[in-house]
Amino acid sequence: MKKEILPPGTKAPVSAEYELIGPRGGDTGKERTVVRGKPLPPTPKPGMGYTVHRPAHNNAGKRK
Repeated sequence: MKKEILPPGTKAPVSAEYELIGPRGGDTGKERTVVRGKPLPPTPKPGMGYTVHRPAHNNAGKRK
């Protein structure tokens, strides 16, 4: 099962903890919390990206 890797600057599809993925596809062990609709932060090195690690369960970013 391959996870979708999102590039930095992409709007977050869901509020979640996003894991930072290395340039060759390996896990880095680092995470960033991003709210749905906000852009994913810049990465430390070119070629890195993000995958959803743990979705938020607090309804953050949901429209009312």
